[in-house]
Amino acid sequence: MQQRSNTHTLILVSIVCGLLLATAFIAGCTSSTPESTAPAVTAAATAAPVATAAQAPVAAVTTAAPAAPSAAAATTSTPAPVYTYSEGNVVAYTAASLSGVSPKLAEGFEEMYPGHKVVFNLAGTQALKTQVVNGAYADVFISASNAYTTELTNGGYFVTGTVKPLTSNYVIVILPKDNPANIKSLADLAKPGVKIAVADKSVPVGTATTSVIGKLAKSTEYGKAWNTSVYSNVVTYETSEPAVATKVQLGEVDAGFVYESTYIAGNDKYLAISVPRAVNYLQTYTIGVMKQSTSKGAASDFETFMLSTKGQQILEDYGFRPL
Repeated sequence: MQQRSNTHTLILVSIVCGLLLATAFIAGCTSSTPESTAPAVTAAATAAPVATAAQAPVAAVTTAAPAAPSAAAATTSTPAPVYTYSEGNVVAYTAASLSGVSPKLAEGFEEMYPGHKVVFNLAGTQALKTQVVNGAYADVFISASNAYTTELTNGGYFVTGTVKPLTSNYVIVILPKDNPANIKSLADLAKPGVKIAVADKSVPVGTATTSVIGKLAKSTEYGKAWNTSVYSNVVTYETSEPAVATKVQLGEVDAGFVYESTYIAGNDKYLAISVPRAVNYLQTYTIGVMKQSTSKGAASDFETFMLSTKGQQILEDYGFRPL
């Protein structure tokens, strides 16, 4: 009996010890869990900013991507129109000063080459050059500046041997029909309060205007004081020659420096004061067929027409001068 009691006691002690050991083991596991979990939470917390930082450049790229077209468009003062190729049609990128004569040229070309047509993209030569360099499509390029023609030639944009002198133009001063400033001579351009429009120097007629004023300033008749007063009266610098003429026609300015062809094409809208030939600037225009043209036959025909007696006569009728 005593032996059985001792056996029971040993069993109970073993059970209790086993329970105590199990409790200790569980407690040990429980107490170590926060220690192992804490670094995991810390790592997760640390990972979050890293993930955000990693995403930041992606977001920046996504945001910045649309800026590329905006930057490209900003460099082009006149957006390039989009033309679709059509057999027999010619897309002619043409100096804005030919705006007045362009409808007559289109008519003459279609008469000389039935079935052919020409579409003119008219803008300042500097804008046309930028459009072409940026990838705009053109069959023919007519420039009012040898500088831009040379730049495109050096860039390999023209079919070799097609760039040729086309016509020329002199500078003239136009006034509104009612002539509110009562301007009667070039000397009057220096009068206080006179408002003058000129083209920016990046525009061919702007370069020509600067030359004319500079030559007049060197003469004994006008001089440096006149030069200073004239420039102080300039209220706007335009990005195309027709824009100067529009300012005059609308009466927003009292005078503007343009080409003779613009005055002749719209002599019912303006009065004019001529600039002596000795100090004038003869602007030379060129024409060339673009290497990218997919209608080089029609483009060559258009160039032939422009250089023909018929084309030259139309230009002369609108104030352009033969070379």
